[in-house]
Amino acid sequence: MSGTTTAAAALRRRAAGAGANRWVVLVVLCVSLLLVAVDATVLHVAVPAVTEDLRPGALELLWIVDAYPLVCASLLILFGTLGDRVGRRRVLLLGYALFGVASGLAALADNAPMLILARALLGVGGAMIMPATLSILRQVFPDRRERALAIGLWSAVAAVGAAVGPLLGGLLLEHFWWGSVFLVNIPLMLVSLPVGRILLPESKGDGSGPWDVAGALMAAVGLFALVLGVKRLGGGDSATGVWTVLPLLLGAGLLTAFVRRQRRRAHPLVDLRMFARPAFSTSVGCIVLAMLALVGLELIAAQYLQLVLGLSPLETGLRLLPLTVAAMAAGLAGARLLRGFGPRRMVCSGFCLTAGAVVLLTAMGGQDNAPLLLVGFVLLGFGLETTLFGAYESMLSEAPPERAGGAAAIGETSYQLGAGIGIALLGSVMNAAYAPGLTGVPGVPTTASTAAGHSLGEAYEVAAQLGGPAGDALRQAARHSFVHGLHVTLLVSAGLLLLGAAMALRLPRVMQCEPAAVEVPAPRAAVEPRVLHGDGVGHARRDGVDVRETAS
Repeated sequence: MSGTTTAAAALRRRAAGAGANRWVVLVVLCVSLLLVAVDATVLHVAVPAVTEDLRPGALELLWIVDAYPLVCASLLILFGTLGDRVGRRRVLLLGYALFGVASGLAALADNAPMLILARALLGVGGAMIMPATLSILRQVFPDRRERALAIGLWSAVAAVGAAVGPLLGGLLLEHFWWGSVFLVNIPLMLVSLPVGRILLPESKGDGSGPWDVAGALMAAVGLFALVLGVKRLGGGDSATGVWTVLPLLLGAGLLTAFVRRQRRRAHPLVDLRMFARPAFSTSVGCIVLAMLALVGLELIAAQYLQLVLGLSPLETGLRLLPLTVAAMAAGLAGARLLRGFGPRRMVCSGFCLTAGAVVLLTAMGGQDNAPLLLVGFVLLGFGLETTLFGAYESMLSEAPPERAGGAAAIGETSYQLGAGIGIALLGSVMNAAYAPGLTGVPGVPTTASTAAGHSLGEAYEVAAQLGGPAGDALRQAARHSFVHGLHVTLLVSAGLLLLGAAMALRLPRVMQCEPAAVEVPAPRAAVEPRVLHGDGVGHARRDGVDVRETAS
């Protein structure tokens, strides 16, 4: 009896420790997310400086910003399955190392192609880091109430990264050159490597089935081709040219073939059966639409604040701060809102609030209106984060436990894909609305008008070269045309957000909570190294014995 009592007490102590350890794991996952989130936005305020120094073309400028999210989105599923095979912690630490090396290359780039290549390598590193966060979070927090709180903290950290990015970038640009915005990744990596190695346990999936490397490459090439076509649709080139139609057809064909391939395979990269669940497919669509609106608008807003209103990079970061602070507040309040309103009303209301904020921001003009920007950005940040929180939580809860890793990869792919397409699509809409306003400016040659139509930064350079009344006229026309393009882009974004609100009506009305059992890993510093092989229902084997510990 004494031995039985001692064993039971040991199990209780172990379960209590595991309950504490899952929050330690959450801290490490949030640090990992912060590393990627900062890099996603730190470049936004540096775009004008990059344009002035490297003088990229319009397409090159889009790829400088777009290469990172697109490469990351294309490779998330591949590296997610790699982590299931060789160990998620191992892939995560390799991602940290690659992220640091690529950051150094980006900081030292002296031409646009080099910077694009470095950004693509950053995307590879990000794809190695990101799938671990949500998949581990889903396994460590089986109880839906606790998971909602954990996702709220996770999303708040993402908002912190988005806030720190522009502020940090603006502060660095006040004192250093634009490459310094990439060097900030290196200290974060140097901290994350030892912390992750000490605190995160190694974990693997069941390892069934071969990799579908050909399918992953097919999806990556298809996504690149599709977005390239979307970019050219709104660029200065002909929208019906062969270099616009061909990428669109190639991308659509490859993605269609990818879907058919996944349906035929016994062990697909993407389990398309999850999309048959209305709540899962709806949540994924909501994530794409929300990110499409957020990232594209942030990029355009940063250019508006600097090039139209004449604010410094640091002042621009401060003006964008209310957006991300409001997003942080929405993330922290998300669990309570979800319990009170349910997924359907929460996500739908978030979309509607965001659309209202976007319409409000159409009142922006050529003159600074600080109160309007403050209110608009606060509503925009709170609405979008409310939408993303509800969509992520519904997606993870709807996915079967044995597919948690695949669901996390799909969610992160949707996030990055929405960000990449948002920059491409809204940037294309902006260019299409901006360029026509520069034709026929009195005293300005046609060649100068064409060059100025690529971007507002180039228009200012051409105006400076012209000088005199013609230069002043071109500069004024470019500012008015940019503001007009901004208004058109905001209205298009509002329409997409309302489409998301209608889509969200398919989500469940109430939040259903089902407790579950789970093996919660302890930090490596506290126990001996071990490898957890999850069976998809919260069980694990340690030293040949099946272990089940209930998360309290």
